[in-house]
Amino acid sequence: MTEILSCPMGGTAEPLPEYPLPRAAECPLAPAPAVQELRAEKSITKVRIWNGSTPWLVTRHADQRTLLTDPRVSDDDLDPGFPYVNAHRAEIAPVTPRLITNTDAPEHTRLRRTVNGPFVVKRIERVRPAIQKIVDDLIDTMLDGPNPADLLTAFALPVPSLVIAELLGVPYKDHDFFQRSSSLVLDSAVSSEKAREVSGALSAYLDKLLGEKMADPGEDVLSEMGGRVKAGEMTRTEAVHMGVAMLIAGHETTATMISLGTLALLQHPDQLAVLRETEDPKLIANAVDEVLRYLTIVQTGVRRVAKADIEIGGIVIRAGEGIIFDLHAANWDPEAFPEAERLDVRRPARQHQAFGYGPHQCLGQNLARLELQVVYGTLYRRIPTLRPAAAIEELEFDHTGTTYGVRSLPVAW
Repeated sequence: MTEILSCPMGGTAEPLPEYPLPRAAECPLAPAPAVQELRAEKSITKVRIWNGSTPWLVTRHADQRTLLTDPRVSDDDLDPGFPYVNAHRAEIAPVTPRLITNTDAPEHTRLRRTVNGPFVVKRIERVRPAIQKIVDDLIDTMLDGPNPADLLTAFALPVPSLVIAELLGVPYKDHDFFQRSSSLVLDSAVSSEKAREVSGALSAYLDKLLGEKMADPGEDVLSEMGGRVKAGEMTRTEAVHMGVAMLIAGHETTATMISLGTLALLQHPDQLAVLRETEDPKLIANAVDEVLRYLTIVQTGVRRVAKADIEIGGIVIRAGEGIIFDLHAANWDPEAFPEAERLDVRRPARQHQAFGYGPHQCLGQNLARLELQVVYGTLYRRIPTLRPAAAIEELEFDHTGTTYGVRSLPVAW
């Protein structure tokens, strides 16, 4: 469906683009060509989404940074103008707990403070040896198994699942349950009734586990949140829902980055060779940020709503109007990253927006970076002959969830 807008000076305007815009089949790792054209022409323009509403689409790096730090730009998904990803998200918004993902300051500040500690760089670095062992053990198992193998199921999914289970204090024996549940919650094709059912089961599971941690705490995030509940710093319900959010976000996105990042590097053998031949932690860390920039797997954009009129780039975003930030378009903005279409693991890419930007920037970004540093610094060095076992044209890409990835990645060595 498109809409023809009437022009103030008479005549008609061009039809509004439907968002999200499709990627090119011949270049599935790049942002949608139409989004890149919009970035070059207008930067901030209106688009039409699934429910017929017409939020603003922001595509340039600098504009996104300006708006994502503007206190007039809100994450409140109960605002009538909020541009929901799909009907399911719109339907569950009124019954979704208030978390760091849908609140503004001061509530957002309070909630984030209760969970920020375990994810600061110094504390995350303590788990590097444990992550290294997980990665090495999984590579050993993969090498002893079938060849070719599906990198997604044999390696990419187990790595973050094991890591987040250890960090949160969740028994890994239950990983099938939370992997399957997380996928269903994030799948836009799943009915709202099914999503609520699955989310309720996850909440019940975490509530039981939190109760056990409060009675007998350990050295994990759930135990720490249990202590905050006892101290009156957060409610038990808040702790449960925060744990669910961490469990979902803690493995789906990183698993996607492991598999899709490997695919991107296999498509660029010169860049893969750089990682294969180095043990320089600074170069590996830089390469992780460049792959994050290049891929930007969040495919539905960051969604916000204006709480007051905002003037930017010669246009006025009115109070109550929705705003979508296409992070991939910004990360391929040539003003921010010259030759942005080129994957270059030596490029200074730390200023990318794959984790968003501003006060709502991804809580788990330090953990994700660490996991990817260990994976990218180990996998290709330990399996130097790693190669695709299927052409990129044969791969099935996932367009249904929040993140963009492959449904499987056959590899051989």
